[in-house]
Amino acid sequence: MTTLLIGANGQLGRELQQVFHDRDLVPLTHSDCELTDYAQVRDTLRKYRPSLILNTAAYHQVDECEEFPERAFAVNTLAVRELAIAAKAIGAVLVHFSTDYVFDGRKRIPYREVDPPGPLSAYATSKLAGEYFVRAVLPQHFVIRTCGLYGLAGSRSKMGNFVETMLRLAQEGREIRVVGDQIVTPTNAKELAGKVRQLVETGAYGLYHITNNGECSWYQFASAIFEMAGLHPCLQETTGAAFGAPARRPAYSVLNNANLRSLGLDDLRHWRDALADYLTERARL
Repeated sequence: MTTLLIGANGQLGRELQQVFHDRDLVPLTHSDCELTDYAQVRDTLRKYRPSLILNTAAYHQVDECEEFPERAFAVNTLAVRELAIAAKAIGAVLVHFSTDYVFDGRKRIPYREVDPPGPLSAYATSKLAGEYFVRAVLPQHFVIRTCGLYGLAGSRSKMGNFVETMLRLAQEGREIRVVGDQIVTPTNAKELAGKVRQLVETGAYGLYHITNNGECSWYQFASAIFEMAGLHPCLQETTGAAFGAPARRPAYSVLNNANLRSLGLDDLRHWRDALADYLTERARL
Protein backbone atom coordinates (compact mmCIF):
# COMPACT_ATOMS: atom_id res chain seq x y z
CA MET A 1 0.00 0.00 0.00
CA THR A 2 1.38 3.39 -1.00
CA THR A 3 1.84 6.28 1.42
CA LEU A 4 2.07 9.77 -0.05
CA LEU A 5 4.01 12.35 1.96
CA ILE A 6 3.34 15.98 1.01
CA GLY A 7 5.96 18.42 2.32
CA ALA A 8 8.71 15.81 2.50
CA ASN A 9 11.63 18.23 2.91
CA GLY A 10 10.35 20.01 6.03
CA GLN A 11 11.32 19.26 9.60
CA LEU A 12 8.40 16.93 10.24
CA GLY A 13 8.46 15.60 6.69
CA ARG A 14 12.06 14.42 7.05
CA GLU A 15 11.21 12.54 10.24
CA LEU A 16 8.08 11.00 8.72
CA GLN A 17 10.20 9.71 5.85
CA GLN A 18 12.26 7.74 8.34
CA VAL A 19 9.23 6.39 10.18
CA PHE A 20 7.17 5.39 7.11
CA HIS A 21 10.04 4.25 4.87
CA ASP A 22 8.72 0.66 4.82
CA ARG A 23 5.26 1.57 3.53
CA ASP A 24 6.00 2.12 -0.18
CA LEU A 25 6.56 5.79 0.60
CA VAL A 26 6.37 8.48 -2.08
CA PRO A 27 7.91 11.70 -0.69
CA LEU A 28 6.81 14.86 -2.48
CA THR A 29 8.36 18.31 -2.08
CA HIS A 30 6.81 21.65 -3.04
CA SER A 31 8.36 21.39 -6.50
CA ASP A 32 6.76 17.96 -6.97
CA CYS A 33 3.28 18.96 -5.86
CA GLU A 34 1.95 22.49 -5.43
CA LEU A 35 -0.94 22.16 -3.01
CA THR A 36 -2.80 25.16 -4.43
CA ASP A 37 -2.74 23.62 -7.94
CA TYR A 38 -5.87 21.55 -7.50
CA ALA A 39 -5.58 19.79 -10.86
CA GLN A 40 -2.01 18.76 -10.09
CA VAL A 41 -3.05 17.44 -6.68
CA ARG A 42 -5.88 15.37 -8.19
CA ASP A 43 -3.60 14.03 -10.92
CA THR A 44 -0.92 13.13 -8.35
CA LEU A 45 -3.37 11.22 -6.19
CA ARG A 46 -4.81 9.38 -9.21
CA LYS A 47 -1.29 8.51 -10.34
CA TYR A 48 -0.09 6.98 -7.08
CA ARG A 49 -3.45 5.82 -5.64
CA PRO A 50 -2.16 6.07 -2.05
CA SER A 51 -4.02 4.41 0.79
CA LEU A 52 -2.54 6.97 3.20
CA ILE A 53 -1.68 10.66 2.70
CA LEU A 54 0.48 12.59 5.15
CA ASN A 55 0.12 16.34 4.65
CA THR A 56 2.71 18.51 6.40
CA ALA A 57 2.55 21.36 3.85
CA ALA A 58 1.48 24.73 5.23
CA TYR A 59 2.07 28.45 5.03
CA HIS A 60 3.31 28.86 8.58
CA GLN A 61 5.08 32.22 8.62
CA VAL A 62 2.77 33.43 11.37
CA ASP A 63 3.53 37.14 11.13
CA GLU A 64 3.56 37.17 7.32
CA CYS A 65 0.07 35.70 7.37
CA GLU A 66 -1.19 38.94 8.92
CA GLU A 67 0.06 40.81 5.87
CA PHE A 68 -0.95 38.16 3.34
CA PRO A 69 -4.08 36.49 4.74
CA GLU A 70 -5.24 35.47 1.28
CA ARG A 71 -2.09 33.36 0.92
CA ALA A 72 -2.66 31.80 4.33
CA PHE A 73 -6.22 30.79 3.45
CA ALA A 74 -5.22 29.59 -0.02
CA VAL A 75 -2.68 27.13 1.39
CA ASN A 76 -3.96 26.31 4.87
CA THR A 77 -7.69 26.21 4.16
CA LEU A 78 -8.86 25.98 0.55
CA ALA A 79 -6.04 23.72 -0.67
CA VAL A 80 -6.62 21.46 2.32
CA ARG A 81 -10.31 21.22 1.45
CA GLU A 82 -9.47 20.18 -2.11
CA LEU A 83 -6.93 17.65 -0.83
CA ALA A 84 -9.57 16.11 1.43
CA ILE A 85 -12.04 15.93 -1.48
CA ALA A 86 -9.41 14.27 -3.69
CA ALA A 87 -8.50 11.82 -0.91
CA LYS A 88 -12.15 10.85 -0.49
CA ALA A 89 -12.46 10.23 -4.23
CA ILE A 90 -9.78 7.52 -4.10
CA GLY A 91 -10.66 6.16 -0.65
CA ALA A 92 -7.46 7.34 1.04
CA VAL A 93 -6.88 8.15 4.70
CA LEU A 94 -5.60 11.69 5.31
CA VAL A 95 -3.30 12.74 8.15
CA HIS A 96 -3.32 16.54 8.43
CA PHE A 97 -1.29 18.64 10.86
CA SER A 98 -2.53 21.70 12.72
CA THR A 99 -1.42 23.95 15.56
CA ASP A 100 -1.83 24.90 19.21
CA TYR A 101 -2.47 28.45 17.97
CA VAL A 102 -6.12 27.57 17.30
CA PHE A 103 -6.71 28.38 21.00
CA ASP A 104 -6.92 31.86 22.52
CA GLY A 105 -4.73 31.08 25.54
CA ARG A 106 -7.17 32.24 28.22
CA LYS A 107 -7.12 28.90 30.05
CA ARG A 108 -4.33 28.01 32.43
CA ILE A 109 -4.67 24.26 32.18
CA PRO A 110 -3.74 22.24 29.08
CA TYR A 111 -6.26 22.31 26.26
CA ARG A 112 -8.12 19.11 25.42
CA GLU A 113 -9.43 18.26 21.97
CA VAL A 114 -12.99 19.01 23.15
CA ASP A 115 -12.15 22.56 24.24
CA PRO A 116 -13.59 25.29 21.99
CA PRO A 117 -10.98 27.00 19.81
CA GLY A 118 -10.53 30.76 19.61
CA PRO A 119 -7.87 31.72 17.05
CA LEU A 120 -6.21 35.13 17.47
CA SER A 121 -4.43 35.51 14.12
CA ALA A 122 -4.90 35.02 10.39
CA TYR A 123 -2.56 32.02 10.52
CA ALA A 124 -4.46 30.37 13.36
CA THR A 125 -7.84 31.04 11.73
CA SER A 126 -6.68 29.60 8.41
CA LYS A 127 -5.36 26.46 10.10
CA LEU A 128 -8.58 25.97 12.08
CA ALA A 129 -10.68 26.38 8.94
CA GLY A 130 -8.51 23.74 7.24
CA GLU A 131 -9.17 21.39 10.16
CA TYR A 132 -12.92 21.90 9.80
CA PHE A 133 -12.85 21.09 6.09
CA VAL A 134 -10.93 17.85 6.63
CA ARG A 135 -13.27 16.76 9.40
CA ALA A 136 -16.39 17.68 7.39
CA VAL A 137 -15.33 16.21 4.04
CA LEU A 138 -13.46 13.02 4.90
CA PRO A 139 -14.53 10.56 7.62
CA GLN A 140 -11.23 8.62 7.53
CA HIS A 141 -8.96 11.38 8.83
CA PHE A 142 -6.44 12.12 11.54
CA VAL A 143 -6.17 15.82 12.37
CA ILE A 144 -3.17 16.34 14.62
CA ARG A 145 -2.43 19.51 16.56
CA THR A 146 1.09 19.98 17.86
CA CYS A 147 3.11 22.76 19.49
CA GLY A 148 6.59 24.31 19.38
CA LEU A 149 7.89 21.89 16.76
CA TYR A 150 11.62 21.52 16.05
CA GLY A 151 13.47 18.87 14.07
CA LEU A 152 16.93 17.99 12.80
CA ALA A 153 16.12 19.16 9.28
CA GLY A 154 16.06 22.65 10.76
CA SER A 155 19.76 22.41 11.57
CA ARG A 156 20.48 22.14 7.83
CA SER A 157 17.86 24.60 6.59
CA LYS A 158 18.03 28.35 6.19
CA MET A 159 14.59 28.47 7.84
CA GLY A 160 15.95 26.74 10.94
CA ASN A 161 13.77 26.42 14.03
CA PHE A 162 13.67 28.00 17.48
CA VAL A 163 16.53 25.86 18.78
CA GLU A 164 18.72 26.63 15.80
CA THR A 165 17.87 30.34 15.96
CA MET A 166 18.90 30.50 19.61
CA LEU A 167 22.17 28.67 18.97
CA ARG A 168 22.99 30.89 16.00
CA LEU A 169 22.32 34.11 17.93
CA ALA A 170 24.46 32.87 20.81
CA GLN A 171 27.33 32.04 18.48
CA GLU A 172 27.07 35.51 16.95
CA GLY A 173 27.41 37.07 20.41
CA ARG A 174 24.07 38.84 20.08
CA GLU A 175 21.89 40.02 22.92
CA ILE A 176 18.86 37.76 22.86
CA ARG A 177 15.34 38.75 23.92
CA VAL A 178 12.77 35.99 24.34
CA VAL A 179 9.19 36.25 25.58
CA GLY A 180 8.43 34.85 29.02
CA ASP A 181 4.66 35.27 29.01
CA GLN A 182 3.77 32.70 26.34
CA ILE A 183 3.60 29.14 27.67
CA VAL A 184 4.01 26.19 25.31
CA THR A 185 5.30 22.62 25.07
CA PRO A 186 8.32 22.32 22.75
CA THR A 187 7.94 19.16 20.68
CA ASN A 188 10.63 17.09 19.00
CA ALA A 189 9.59 16.25 15.41
CA LYS A 190 11.20 12.80 15.66
CA GLU A 191 8.97 11.84 18.59
CA LEU A 192 5.89 13.29 16.90
CA ALA A 193 6.57 11.29 13.72
CA GLY A 194 6.94 8.04 15.65
CA LYS A 195 3.69 8.65 17.46
CA VAL A 196 1.90 9.42 14.18
CA ARG A 197 2.92 5.99 12.87
CA GLN A 198 1.53 4.32 15.98
CA LEU A 199 -1.69 6.32 15.79
CA VAL A 200 -2.31 5.62 12.11
CA GLU A 201 -2.05 1.89 12.75
CA THR A 202 -4.90 2.03 15.30
CA GLY A 203 -7.44 3.14 12.69
CA ALA A 204 -9.02 5.33 15.38
CA TYR A 205 -9.81 8.35 13.22
CA GLY A 206 -10.37 11.78 14.69
CA LEU A 207 -8.77 14.86 16.24
CA TYR A 208 -5.63 14.46 18.35
CA HIS A 209 -3.22 16.59 20.32
CA ILE A 210 0.34 15.25 20.18
CA THR A 211 3.17 17.03 21.97
CA ASN A 212 5.96 16.17 24.33
CA ASN A 213 4.95 16.47 27.96
CA GLY A 214 5.47 19.33 30.42
CA GLU A 215 5.31 23.06 29.74
CA CYS A 216 7.53 26.15 29.75
CA SER A 217 7.74 29.69 28.45
CA TRP A 218 9.77 30.42 25.33
CA TYR A 219 12.27 32.13 27.65
CA GLN A 220 12.57 28.99 29.77
CA PHE A 221 12.99 26.93 26.61
CA ALA A 222 15.80 29.21 25.44
CA SER A 223 17.46 29.00 28.87
CA ALA A 224 17.35 25.20 28.72
CA ILE A 225 18.89 25.19 25.23
CA PHE A 226 21.84 27.29 26.39
CA GLU A 227 22.23 25.31 29.61
CA MET A 228 22.39 21.99 27.75
CA ALA A 229 24.64 23.39 25.01
CA GLY A 230 27.04 24.89 27.58
CA LEU A 231 26.54 28.42 26.25
CA HIS A 232 26.25 31.65 28.24
CA PRO A 233 24.85 34.38 25.98
CA CYS A 234 23.21 37.61 27.12
CA LEU A 235 19.62 36.37 27.39
CA GLN A 236 16.90 38.82 28.41
CA GLU A 237 13.28 38.01 29.22
CA THR A 238 10.65 40.18 27.59
CA THR A 239 6.88 40.18 27.02
CA GLY A 240 4.80 39.55 23.95
CA ALA A 241 3.58 43.15 24.02
CA ALA A 242 7.12 44.53 24.23
CA PHE A 243 8.34 42.21 21.50
CA GLY A 244 5.67 43.63 19.22
CA ALA A 245 5.15 40.80 16.72
CA PRO A 246 2.44 41.57 14.13
CA ALA A 247 0.41 38.43 14.91
CA ARG A 248 -1.14 37.81 18.31
CA ARG A 249 -0.09 34.58 20.03
CA PRO A 250 -1.98 32.77 22.79
CA ALA A 251 -0.50 33.37 26.24
CA TYR A 252 -1.02 29.71 27.10
CA SER A 253 -1.30 27.02 24.43
CA VAL A 254 -0.20 23.83 26.16
CA LEU A 255 -2.04 20.84 24.74
CA ASN A 256 -3.47 17.91 26.67
CA ASN A 257 -2.93 14.64 24.74
CA ALA A 258 -6.29 13.39 26.02
CA ASN A 259 -7.46 11.44 22.97
CA LEU A 260 -4.02 9.91 22.54
CA ARG A 261 -4.04 8.89 26.20
CA SER A 262 -7.43 7.22 25.75
CA LEU A 263 -5.72 4.84 23.32
CA GLY A 264 -2.86 4.17 25.75
CA LEU A 265 -0.38 6.00 23.51
CA ASP A 266 0.55 9.11 25.51
CA ASP A 267 4.05 8.02 26.46
CA LEU A 268 5.89 10.95 24.93
CA ARG A 269 8.78 12.20 27.05
CA HIS A 270 9.17 15.42 28.95
CA TRP A 271 10.23 18.27 26.68
CA ARG A 272 13.60 18.64 28.43
CA ASP A 273 14.51 15.00 27.74
CA ALA A 274 13.44 15.34 24.11
CA LEU A 275 15.52 18.52 23.76
CA ALA A 276 18.59 16.82 25.25
CA ASP A 277 18.32 14.04 22.66
CA TYR A 278 17.93 16.57 19.85
CA LEU A 279 21.11 18.39 20.87
CA THR A 280 22.99 15.08 21.12
CA GLU A 281 21.83 13.96 17.66
CA ARG A 282 22.56 17.39 16.23
CA ALA A 283 26.15 17.19 17.44
CA ARG A 284 26.62 13.99 15.43
CA LEU A 285 25.64 15.60 12.11
